[in-house]
Amino acid sequence: MAPTIVLVTGASRGLGRGLAQRFLAKPDHVVIAANRAPSGAATATLQDLPQGEGSRLITVKLGSAVQADGIEAVKTLQQQHGIDSLDIVVANAGISEVYPVVAAMDASDLQRHITTNVLGVVWLYQAVLPLLHKSPNPRWVTMGSSAGSLEQPPIPNGVYGPTKAMAHWYTKRINAEEPAVTAFVADPGFPNTDMGSRAAGLLGLPRAPDEPDESCDGIVRAIEEATKESHGGNFIHYRGEVLPW
Repeated sequence: MAPTIVLVTGASRGLGRGLAQRFLAKPDHVVIAANRAPSGAATATLQDLPQGEGSRLITVKLGSAVQADGIEAVKTLQQQHGIDSLDIVVANAGISEVYPVVAAMDASDLQRHITTNVLGVVWLYQAVLPLLHKSPNPRWVTMGSSAGSLEQPPIPNGVYGPTKAMAHWYTKRINAEEPAVTAFVADPGFPNTDMGSRAAGLLGLPRAPDEPDESCDGIVRAIEEATKESHGGNFIHYRGEVLPW
């Protein structure tokens, strides 16, 4: 049986690491852990994660803020690792650094977040689409956030929120444009990762309320259950419900 080939960006820590860990523990999976520092200590520890029978780990350099990285990563996967298709791509990498009200929003902050959180998603998609086309069941997952919902949680979010809304839009559009690709947005909740803890502190909260393990378990379950009809073009919470945009 052909292995399931999964690429996860931002896989050296947080939710990305948790997702990579779960897929790697399954049998017959090739997990591509993509991040901007593949030779770093955090990435090296991925090699210590349990591997299911017939599964293996590949690490590759891919920084979301650099357009050429996605193209070069695909070349590396093809030429050095014999990867000619991708079954699952999780666009997980992102930044969340400031939380201004709109009146105090700095354009340079917004531009920096757009580069990573929006263009990084689009550049990755453009680079991997030919490999997704070679899968019998290609799935594209964008890590989303309720911060990007038009319902707008009552917190100051004049930079991060709009970029997630844009990433949501592109994901829904991808699902409409590609009949063979099931594309959806996964909402991890407000997980207590490094990023989540930092955001909670900036917002005056004692901690982020959701457990990363529960979030990762739910997202993996959603990915494995996803069909074009059930998940395609939708905003899916890690607990399973379809959320309003």
